[in-house]
Amino acid sequence: MLPIKEVDWLYQHLTEPNIVILDCSIDFQIPAEKEKDKEHTIPGAIRFDYDKDICDQTSALPHMFPKQSYFNERVQALGINNDDTIIVYDNSGTYASPRAWWMFKTMGCDNVYVLNGGLSAWKCSGYPLDTVYQSKENLGNFSGVMIPNSFVNADYVEEKITLSNSTTVDARALDRFLGKLPEPREGVRRGHIPAAVCLPFADVIDDGKLKQMDQLESIFNQVIPDKTSEVIFSCGSGVTACILALAASCVGYEDIKVYDGSWAEWGKDTSRPIE
Repeated sequence: MLPIKEVDWLYQHLTEPNIVILDCSIDFQIPAEKEKDKEHTIPGAIRFDYDKDICDQTSALPHMFPKQSYFNERVQALGINNDDTIIVYDNSGTYASPRAWWMFKTMGCDNVYVLNGGLSAWKCSGYPLDTVYQSKENLGNFSGVMIPNSFVNADYVEEKITLSNSTTVDARALDRFLGKLPEPREGVRRGHIPAAVCLPFADVIDDGKLKQMDQLESIFNQVIPDKTSEVIFSCGSGVTACILALAASCVGYEDIKVYDGSWAEWGKDTSRPIE
């Protein structure tokens, strides 16, 4: 089953009791993107803030994945149960929500899906909107168990640089990958992880949605022809890497990892090699 749902499907299932809708938008304006709609939500949506709340509060790096116990505690506080079907979306098409999808996948949750096109697609279909988030009175029983090496660290990535059966794929724009543009974060070097290949996340998106499956198949085949090999996705801070993880999952890649710290960590650590 594909890890995405279309807005028509969600509208048809909107009032079912085990459907949980999470707004995973982050406060970041994508360059050249039209201004986000920060006023509206999908009816019944609960706020899921992995940028400031459901993240490692002790890390200096942005929105790092928290400990298992903290994730479960915060998700239970939202009233989410193990048997719920979780739909994640955001207000930038399909941008921030794939990271929330990967967070739940990391915790062993299989019944989580990205709303393809997010709030924009929902609005374009003329479906109803709300202006407030919902909250549940009772704690949920969600109890995920973290899958080892779903999110990986810098040491793991560096160990894989010279291995032929592992490929690191960078989701940043080509000019950032090549070091032609300065990094947006202070103190972060230009360049990329040695032996990494560049696949800008924008290449798998069309008008805020994932491209068609045959298009994704062709795109990934050019970068990683062997679907059985390990793929480590990286980006600027671990958000757009998850867009590639989602797209790769759609077309059958299974050994997927996401480098959580991504270039925000690697580029600032002068002990790490760069190209």
